[in-house]
Amino acid sequence: MDPTPSRHIVERQSRMLNFRVEYRQRSIEVVLEEASTVGDIKTILETELQVPISKMQLKGWKSGDVSDSTVLRSLHLPKNNSLYVLTPDIAPLASTSQSSAQQGLSNQNYLLVISHREAQRDYSLNFPASKTIQEITLAASGISYPCHHLTVCRRSSPTLTVDQTDECTDVHMVSDSEGDDFEDAPEFGVDESEIFGMGSSSCRKSPMMPENSENEGDALLHFTAEFSRRYGDCHPVFYIGSLEAASQEAFYGKARDRKLLAIYLHNDESVLSNVFCSQMMCADSIVSYLSQNFITWAWDVTKEANKARLLTMCTRHFGSVVAQTIRTYKTDQFPLLLIVMGKRTSNEVLNVIQGNTTVDELMMRLMGAMEIFSAQQQEDIKDEDEREARELVKREQDEAYRLSLEADRKKAIRLSLEQALPPEPKEEGGEPISKLRIRTPSGEFLERLFLGSCKLQVLFDFVASKGYPSDEFKLLTTFPRKNITQLDPAWSLVEAKLFPQETLFLEAKE
Repeated sequence: MDPTPSRHIVERQSRMLNFRVEYRQRSIEVVLEEASTVGDIKTILETELQVPISKMQLKGWKSGDVSDSTVLRSLHLPKNNSLYVLTPDIAPLASTSQSSAQQGLSNQNYLLVISHREAQRDYSLNFPASKTIQEITLAASGISYPCHHLTVCRRSSPTLTVDQTDECTDVHMVSDSEGDDFEDAPEFGVDESEIFGMGSSSCRKSPMMPENSENEGDALLHFTAEFSRRYGDCHPVFYIGSLEAASQEAFYGKARDRKLLAIYLHNDESVLSNVFCSQMMCADSIVSYLSQNFITWAWDVTKEANKARLLTMCTRHFGSVVAQTIRTYKTDQFPLLLIVMGKRTSNEVLNVIQGNTTVDELMMRLMGAMEIFSAQQQEDIKDEDEREARELVKREQDEAYRLSLEADRKKAIRLSLEQALPPEPKEEGGEPISKLRIRTPSGEFLERLFLGSCKLQVLFDFVASKGYPSDEFKLLTTFPRKNITQLDPAWSLVEAKLFPQETLFLEAKE
């Protein structure tokens, strides 16, 4: 497959929109003008993917009401967009070398009864005939129809030396076709240990998560590192921290910033774990969708101590119902992906996705959860906006009331000071008179006559009665510049050298 995405460009004089469309292991880039329709995108994809429009579901729209006739401009889309094609009615393509008999079985289901010797357990798994062992479908693999028995056990690796102390084993599968080893697997390029994800041919020296780890963050760091070692670096971004912290991150921010919480529960004893991790959790489309819309938190329940700790955490944060739900699932039903939505009064588990699924089914269930969440989120955003608007009005009213009270208080103080001032003397009274002219910050002038024997405090009270209290304003002489408010208020105007006349100015304090 050509790793370079195909690119279709329709050139018109209009705003252009970019779409990156994921389909299974393919990525298609489409560029269209915003006057085009959703159906125009599907027409291009039909040519590129060879998938009929009637069997194609185009998902990823922010708006829930989208049809083929919807004009892109009406969706108010950003410049760059990510979409997903789902084809639940189309199974993965089988090998072209299928015989007509095999093709006749292609629409049937196989029952695989897998006996795990060490665990002394039997797993009954239903798979469609199109389910692949790497590139080979069950219908083409030659196994018995409709029921086939397989036995899984571990055998010692021949590469061990005498000095090696760790027991390193790989998985050995025995088929009931001949009563011998499943010898067809190597012909298909399949390592026996990879059949149905039962194991890895390399030694697993480390569990996915250490037992009885004291710190949840450290446990998640170990989980992420081991997940990357086993399945590669293309995987969901696992939240590093406690379940409580992950819940806070997902549920308790502003409504526009909230996300769904995806809780991935891993169990190494399940036959489905490797397939689910390598083919589902590491699929580009799933990784991208989880990263955009979910906070993903993980835990390993292989060890009973870790499982018990998880159940305690779930009971504390989500209630006993969630913990009891997890308890009902058996080992061979793991891994589990719990989709949790935060609500006003309690958190709700929208979906529990089991390990026996496909990429398309997983994507459809994630998108279904997102549709429910988006509807709730829009209500929460509306309620939050209305609440913030009410709170803003209340704050403005409270501030206006406070300012009104402050203005009334200052007005009362000015009136009290004005009434306490001595009467303005007459120039012809015979006593020494000081004529003062005071420039305000607005450029206006205050003029008044004072007795030369008046105290500076009387001058300060006069200025304060006009709205310029000495704790907010400085009273200065022009030349030389001197701060009168720093002088002793018991001094007379004569002692302060503000006699027989003086021009002063007011300046706000810093």
